[in-house]
Amino acid sequence: MNKPLVSHSVMVNIAAFIVIIAGLKAATQLLVPFLLAVFIAVLCAPMMMWLKSKKVPSILSLLLVAVLFFLITMTLGTVIGTSLSAFYQDLPEYEQKLQQQGAIAVEMLNGFGIVVDETVLSTYIDPSAAMKMVATVFSGLGGVLTNAFLILFTVVFILLEASDFPEKLRRALGNKTLALDYYQNFSDSVQRYLLIKTLVSIGTGIVVGSTLAWMGVDYAILWAMIAFLLNFIPNIGSIIAAVPPMLIALIQLGPMSAMLVAGLYVATNVLFGNVIEPRYMGRSLGLSTLVVFVSLVFWGWIFGPVGMLLSIPLTMVVKIALENSEKNRWLAVLLGH
Repeated sequence: MNKPLVSHSVMVNIAAFIVIIAGLKAATQLLVPFLLAVFIAVLCAPMMMWLKSKKVPSILSLLLVAVLFFLITMTLGTVIGTSLSAFYQDLPEYEQKLQQQGAIAVEMLNGFGIVVDETVLSTYIDPSAAMKMVATVFSGLGGVLTNAFLILFTVVFILLEASDFPEKLRRALGNKTLALDYYQNFSDSVQRYLLIKTLVSIGTGIVVGSTLAWMGVDYAILWAMIAFLLNFIPNIGSIIAAVPPMLIALIQLGPMSAMLVAGLYVATNVLFGNVIEPRYMGRSLGLSTLVVFVSLVFWGWIFGPVGMLLSIPLTMVVKIALENSEKNRWLAVLLGH
């Protein structure tokens, strides 16, 4: 009797994986705010622990962190909303100027003896699509931020539970269990990764935004926010973030300024991505380029624009969890460089 090509356990695992993915996609509206809340809670936890170490009562520490988060969210929401609204109004004008720039480029190529059909060029190459994509991503993010109060309350409850969870785990499983050590290692690694990545992304956004403002590029604050958010996507994120401000600089200031903007993004990415970040985070936490691209497509397909922004943190959480399990550590190695 011939053995089956695929064992029963493998088929069960594949079926379970498909069911889980279908469930995640069906529960997107519920899970996306929750994932953002977990992400924010992980970032807020060190601040709360620092306040508690300074003898500030737990409730007061939690209240201070919640108020700070609320003020930052409202400020960023107001700034992004205002910039995005103005950007939407000016988008048709930018698209028209881009088409004019394309026509000039075609004429220059024809002058050098390179025959280019303008109709074919506009059909297959549409630079304005990059700016529309930016607007779409921020619209998706804005839709999630309408649940700001739900996210805030979820963050508060997560922080309330986080301080007591190790003790609950110890009472449930006993003092000699290794689960507490695994949980602590996993929690520390995820917290360290997200904290360093967020600080590096903030630095990237500040450098990009201040330089673009100094150059006189329109909507410098918007491009700074995009640089901050897309910096969570290594390799691909910086390229996507650079395209819209390059096009705006090309329209507004000319080709030389567009090249300077491109150089700014390359230099910033090299400084923060290849010098500062590896120094504090270590290269062991890195993901391969293929995994970065696949995770971007995968989480974006499940959770939409917010899933794209959280794709690398989510994949890094999976990788760190695998690293803390001797049985599955080989999978973490395959996900890495």
